[in-house]
This record gives sequence, structure tokens and C-alpha cells, in this order.
Amino acid sequence: MVPSCALLLLRLCALPSALAAAASDVLVLRDSDFDNSVEDHETILVDFFLPRCAHCQKFAPEYERAATRLKGTAILAKVDCSTSSKTCKRFGIKRYPTLKVFRNGKEFAIYDRSHSEEGIVHYMQKQTGPSSVVLHSKEDLDAFINHSDASVVGEYVVGICKGCGFDYATFDFELIWVSCRGVLLFRPPRLSSIFEESVKKYTGPINTSTLRRFIKHNIFGICPHVTKENREKLKGRDLLTAYYDLDYVRDPKGSNYWRNRVLKVAVQFQSRGLSFAVANRREFERELEEDFGLDQLDGGGFPLVTIRTREGHKYSMREEFTPDGKALTRFLEDYFAGRLKRYLKSQPVPEYNKSLVQTVVAETFEEIVSDPEKDVLIQLYAPWCGHCKNLEPKYNELAEQLSGDPSIVIARMDATANDIPSGYDVDGFPTIYFVPARKKHKPVKYEVGIYLTQQSYFFGILYMP
Repeated sequence: MVPSCALLLLRLCALPSALAAAASDVLVLRDSDFDNSVEDHETILVDFFLPRCAHCQKFAPEYERAATRLKGTAILAKVDCSTSSKTCKRFGIKRYPTLKVFRNGKEFAIYDRSHSEEGIVHYMQKQTGPSSVVLHSKEDLDAFINHSDASVVGEYVVGICKGCGFDYATFDFELIWVSCRGVLLFRPPRLSSIFEESVKKYTGPINTSTLRRFIKHNIFGICPHVTKENREKLKGRDLLTAYYDLDYVRDPKGSNYWRNRVLKVAVQFQSRGLSFAVANRREFERELEEDFGLDQLDGGGFPLVTIRTREGHKYSMREEFTPDGKALTRFLEDYFAGRLKRYLKSQPVPEYNKSLVQTVVAETFEEIVSDPEKDVLIQLYAPWCGHCKNLEPKYNELAEQLSGDPSIVIARMDATANDIPSGYDVDGFPTIYFVPARKKHKPVKYEVGIYLTQQSYFFGILYMP
């Protein structure tokens, strides 16, 4: 066979997504039928959940609508970990909800993307479509890269193959030989700018790990367009985001006007460990208001700028964004110099806090809960939570019994109205932590059946019949 040239594309896919949906459209899996069921489907998304989990309850309608839209195209399933604990334990489920994709009966990926109907549908449509396509002409290439996502294209000279069986998803080429001339990463044309290359070429050794590193390092560029569908990919970074009336469909020129002004400043700071992005302010309206205290009227029509660090620290630029970039430059200089004050979503500090159960807010969390001289039991609750209301008499009783010991603090905080520090995960309400004196970096989360030293006495009182 004469070697032939082919352009092989590997389009970047979002990570798996999913969760609970309506009984009629979501497949219910149990310990007894899990393995057989996932083996029956080439690709299946499974939601591991707990009925009492607040996050699971909130996500369930999104999953349901996604399952209905994907009916006949992709399978969404769910496992109740309160009744099928063996399966959940086997797959290491520790947080809820956890979403995993299975292919041909084997675990393929964890879904850690947007928990929205659109995010799930978008991801699963990609998962059930071809992982790569063959491009036969320049016209095919132009059509392929003119896409909202970044695209990866490899140019290969292919020798005699064993049945020409390719598994592009895992880069498992069953060929006698393959000569790769290079791999090109095309950034979306709408994001082209004078500040960075639109095409990045990789010419190193071709294997899964090297290609993944190349793609991960270059896929976003200096300043990507963040949406609810792709923002999970940027988690784990210190990220500055500029929010404005970004709309590449109706106003691509205006959208790039402000992005280019962010880019002009970003190139001066990109080597200092901070990532940059732009986003539509209306798409993230609720997040801006709840997480940063910013209203849609703030900014006077100019971009709103925030920074969220990997530790969860939040900052917002209060000075009006200026087209010359000077205000953004001052904001970044203050950030790197440590002069900015963190933004905390917090209820007002109680004027009087002399009750047996101390009321903690975000602004007093460090002072009360992290007091190195006190053992602290902190309940993170939601005002609407029935379990929290049922627990209140026992919690008050505990505080009364221990009121004579000045080294012990019994406290509670509304987790829906205050920022929760990193290290305090809340999977449902109420969530209770014991924070021992002189070990404030090791808060102990109460788990049924787990008792450790002093907090066993606390929990014994709270949960005794």
C-alpha cells in the first residue's frame, strides 16, 4: 500500500457531566445490576448521590432535563449510595454528587464540569459523537477549526496498518508505523489577537502524556472566553476574570475590544502565576452578586474585574475599568503587593453574642473558630433545613451542659449567607465540624459511626435517642 497523507483531528471534549434525572428517563442502578447495566451501554454517565444531600437535591432537576433531551442519544443513570453502598465504595465515592463516565463497562472519567442541563447535554453529545474526524482538504480544515472550541490537528504519514483499526480517544494506533509531521493546536478564530499566536505547533515525541501536557499548557491561551460549560477546566488556578457584555454572535468586534484591553495588561503579568479570562456578565450575574457583592449596575458599563484564587480567596476591582489599562494595572500591582482586602460574603457581626450557642459569621470565623486556645464545635446550617431545625434543641442542650467549661465553644453559622473557609466541605445540612485547640488546621468532620477522643462526647449527646 502506498503511504497516504491524512489530517487527523482530536477535538477537545469537555469532561464528563451528569446526575439525577426523572425516573422515566434516568436509569436506576443498584448493587445487584450495576456491572451488567454499564456493560450493556458503550457510554453511560452515572450519578452517585445521597437523597439527603442538598447539592444532590439542587442538581437533580438539571440532570432530569438533560436526560430527557438526550433520550435516544446518550444514557444517564444514577446510584443511590444510601442503598447501594457496595458499588459506591468500590468506586471510591466520598463526595456527593459524584459523576462518572463509563465506557464498555469500565470507568472512563470523572465529570467535574458544569452541573447544568446545558453542560451535561453538551458534554454527552461530544462523548457519543466521533472522537476524531479525517480532514481531506483545506476546506475541511477551515470548517473544522472555525469552531467555538479549540481544535487539535495532527498531520500523519501512515504506513501499512493492521486492519486500519484506530482508537483516537486513547491514541492507541494499531499501525505498523506512523510518521507524525507535527501536531497543531488552533485557537478559536474569534479569539485571534496580536498578543499571541493563533496556532501552536508541537513536534516532540507523540504519546498520550506528552500530547496531554502540550494541550493542557496551551489550550486556553493568555485570556480565554469562560462560560458555565468550560469554567470547571480553569479550577485550581488563580484566575482574574473581566465580565462585560461579551457576545461573539451579535457583537464580535465589541467583545474583542475589551478583551484586547485585558490582554494588553495580562501579557505584562502572565509570568507571575495568575491566569486571565473574559466572560459575559449576565451569564454570571448571580455569581457576581452573591460571591463578590457586585451589581449589574456597577462598573458604569465598563468591565467588572474579579480575582478568585485556588484557595478560594476573592478580590474585586472597585476602581472603574479604563480603556488605557491603567486602572487594571494598578489593581494587579496592589494584588501582587498584598495590599488588597479580601472580599468576604458575611452577615453583619452580631452586636451581642452572649448566647450559649455562639453565632459565627464569615468575618468572625477566624476569631472564634480558629482560636488556638478553644475546642470548637461548629454547625454549618441552612435556615430552611428541616434536619437543622430538628437538631436545634439537642444542640442547645449540649451548649448548656458544657457552658461551665470556658475552653469549649459551641457555635453555628448560616452556610448559605456566609463564605465558608477552605477545608470545611459542606455536602449537606447540617454539617458539623469539631475544631480542636492547637490543631486548627485539622478540623474533624462528623461522620456517623466515627468517634474521635473528645468530640465523641459531643456527638454522643447530639445523636443519642
